Amino acid sequence: MPDDLSARATHAAGSLGLDFGTTNSVAALVRPDGSVQTAQFVHASGVETVCRSAISFFKTGGTTLTEVGPWAVDRYLADPMGCRFLQSFKTFAASASFHSTAIHGKAYRYEDLMAAFIEKMLAQSEPPLAQATRRLVIGRPVAYAGYAPDAALAQTRYLAALAKCGIDDVHFVYEPVAAAFYFAQRLERDATVLVADFGGGTSDFSIVRFSVGKDGLRAIPMAKTGVGLAGDRFDFRIIDNVLSPRLGKGSRYKSFDKMLDFPTHYFTNFAAWHQLAIMKSAQTLRELRQLAKASDKPEELEMLITIIEEDLGYPLYKAVSEAKLALSHNEQAQLSFNSEGIVIEANVEREAFERWIEPDLLRIDQAVEAALEQAGLAAGDIDKVFLTGGTSFVPAVRSRFAARFGEERLETGDQLLSIAYGLALIGGETDIERWTVREG
Repeated sequence: MPDDLSARATHAAGSLGLDFGTTNSVAALVRPDGSVQTAQFVHASGVETVCRSAISFFKTGGTTLTEVGPWAVDRYLADPMGCRFLQSFKTFAASASFHSTAIHGKAYRYEDLMAAFIEKMLAQSEPPLAQATRRLVIGRPVAYAGYAPDAALAQTRYLAALAKCGIDDVHFVYEPVAAAFYFAQRLERDATVLVADFGGGTSDFSIVRFSVGKDGLRAIPMAKTGVGLAGDRFDFRIIDNVLSPRLGKGSRYKSFDKMLDFPTHYFTNFAAWHQLAIMKSAQTLRELRQLAKASDKPEELEMLITIIEEDLGYPLYKAVSEAKLALSHNEQAQLSFNSEGIVIEANVEREAFERWIEPDLLRIDQAVEAALEQAGLAAGDIDKVFLTGGTSFVPAVRSRFAARFGEERLETGDQLLSIAYGLALIGGETDIERWTVREG
């Protein structure tokens, strides 16, 4: 992080900003000298400032242990059959329909999963943050992902998870507000700023009016909106259009004397990372095997069953993620999946990808328009647009904002770190309550 920005964090040493994300998580700590330090994760593959929001559960000597981030991936790759690998589980945070999932014979509630992840993440960080935290400021989306999300339930679960980690001084801040606070540190004059935060599960927008004076930075929040889709939804589109048709989607099966369409809900769940992680159940696999026997494409459905049964979610995620990233720089990309004897090679064109995600881009457009209406502003009234989050790299996303606000107003930087850094800075504010949000 730039030194001139770090020097402006002047309060509350020990305040920890935690950006608990669907795809990646980041932590930043206010140090005794008032500067902000982003946690690092030292892995054999290198030093990272983000920790993948993934967790592996495995047994050793009858005891269930956990690994997170790249260590979770290592554990899974070393022993996929003896390891339960979960990713994108944040998507369940606000879901009342999610009660628990069975892991090695034990039921884990959402707060159990979150606590296990955060506790291990803070312990693995450099410097170790588990004992350093005096105040935790954690980000939350404006709109949670999932059907009929319950924000109050999500907050209850977050608090329960953090209490399990021994953290009880907790403050919630909207993620785009934290990103706006981070971005405002570079302002030299008054400005109305729109922050667009694109995560793995949600896209959130905030409009804040900042005033720069001798007594510091003043801010007036003007609007906040969000929509429960982002990078994971774009992955869904690639799986649904490229992989699923090669794994039995569109097939038919015989029931008595009739040929029926194969139930689509299996493929809807398969294409969503958080649902794929829990599809491996005796009932689901039994149903799929029965349908495959009666199907007109049994070989393709057997490949689908293998991916689920052998916990091949990570290599599948890696293949899709690499193809999506390549499309951010090239007009076409090769999607290559090769695991457990299943080989799928497919060419994906950016034009097709952008056509698949067009319904999602329209929902993002609507959320941005709602933020402008809420603030009583026109696009021309916005001085700066700060794009943050991994999905902001997708050309089709950036081009929508350039068309609406003008390329010259768009700014980016530290797309994966800005929220955690802003959260830590807010934790150092003496009037922190004006930045926080409560549900219920």
